[in-house]
Amino acid sequence: MGFNKSQQLKEYMSPLLSAMRDFSEQSVKKQIEHLFIPDCQIKMCFPFGNITGVEGYFDTTYKPLLKAFPNLERRDLIVLAGETPEGNDWVACMGNYFGTFISPFLDILPTGHLTHMRFHEFYRFKRDKVIEVQVIWDLPELMMQSNSWPMAPQLGRFICTPGPISNDGLSAEGDGSESMLKIKNMLTDLCKHPTDPNPKIMNLKKHWHPQFNWYGPAGIGASRGIPGFRNWHQIPFLNAMPDRTVDDKSDFQSKWKADTHWIAEGLYVCETGWPNMQMRLSFDGWMGIAPVNKEIFLRSLDFWKLGEDGLIRENWVLVDLLDMYKQVGIDVFQRLRELNKSKSLGDIYMDDNY
Repeated sequence: MGFNKSQQLKEYMSPLLSAMRDFSEQSVKKQIEHLFIPDCQIKMCFPFGNITGVEGYFDTTYKPLLKAFPNLERRDLIVLAGETPEGNDWVACMGNYFGTFISPFLDILPTGHLTHMRFHEFYRFKRDKVIEVQVIWDLPELMMQSNSWPMAPQLGRFICTPGPISNDGLSAEGDGSESMLKIKNMLTDLCKHPTDPNPKIMNLKKHWHPQFNWYGPAGIGASRGIPGFRNWHQIPFLNAMPDRTVDDKSDFQSKWKADTHWIAEGLYVCETGWPNMQMRLSFDGWMGIAPVNKEIFLRSLDFWKLGEDGLIRENWVLVDLLDMYKQVGIDVFQRLRELNKSKSLGDIYMDDNY
């Protein structure tokens, strides 16, 4: 049997993911120290920012998260691995962190209840060690569950993001080159609009299953089918930013350069984009933000699942929305603190005597 790079990369990741299922500071930190190079470059969503080194990564992110959720557990729903067209090795993970939220986290107030937070995490390997990490945690999802989301109500639905309908997100395998091509062709068609103002130019019915689910980040929300996707996400998005550019890796007409990496296995495809989209927020209508006429860049970590018919059945999207707000001069956390001034800011005591 020949060498399977995807399987090997997943085996490298397995001890860390196993340690995170029954999360303890000692076991998880030990696995991170073993798997990551000492000066690993970690690119975290806002407000964490860029972190260099294992110690800073754990102490800045997981240590306070574990304090807020002392019975924290991680549930991976999709794990993909492989080599990008450029020759880089990546492992991509999507799932939810769960736990009882009893202590404030990033000034987000605890609920005392079982709480969930979606993650999209991409790990770049060099041989058997992680040299780079790109992470978006859906922090607005925590704000909504604590009844303290300080921005405009989202148009899509708020749900605990599920795994694939086929229940095979942890066992994907096989050549994904055809699936990747399908996703890239879909994105090419999307970007034909609004240069051509007819929405039909995007060929949505050609690429998307009639009952597809689109799982956007909290703040945008989830939707179903082309009508849901168009009304609760795409129309407001394109109305506000019709000049958006996706995955532009040239410096010819723009000062920005996309940082994107693609891997695919079987019917699954994923992409890192740090950033992968540039646009000018020129018009009203997107998430209640005024048209500031300012250029912004979006970080996005995405997963797609195709059906056997070759149509996209599910799409999991996390965008670093809090970083986007920061780019247009909105401090979401300051608004959060103002909103919570009249609320109890302490820990929640959970009686475990019985």
